[in-house]
Amino acid sequence: MAENQCIAGIYLDEKYKVRRRPEVEHEQAVAIYDLLEENHFEPAGGFEGPYSVHMRIEDNRIYMDVRGDDDTENLTTIPVPLSPFRRIVKDYFMICESYYDAIKKASAAQIETIDMARRGLHNEGSEQLRELLTDKVTIDENTARRLFTLICVLHIRG
Repeated sequence: MAENQCIAGIYLDEKYKVRRRPEVEHEQAVAIYDLLEENHFEPAGGFEGPYSVHMRIEDNRIYMDVRGDDDTENLTTIPVPLSPFRRIVKDYFMICESYYDAIKKASAAQIETIDMARRGLHNEGSEQLRELLTDKVTIDENTARRLFTLICVLHIRG
């Protein structure tokens, strides 16, 4: 794994900036922090990293604009269809709501059960993302998980 094949900066389209639950804002911040701390991101085309990635939703697709770490030149744009994520994201949002509510009033066993379901859906979404990106970019499991979190955040619109 080449040391420079990584994301050095990640930016989400703020066009649809909405007020989100504090828990969602926290998950976004943690995903970005963890992603920048450790990731593997190697776009097809033999580009030299590290990279700056700008994520946006447009025309029913997620677009990842991959730029050099100086953030000036767009090296490539990776489109990913949103339709394969619709069910997973919807179910993930529902289970997250249950999880946030459970934290306030449920037993530890109930919280653990809901959290296991939440992690299972998150794993399913990140694996779906890796499959859709197979020919476009090589990413590791943790990078896929964190990018899936950010895709979920982008889904939240006012």
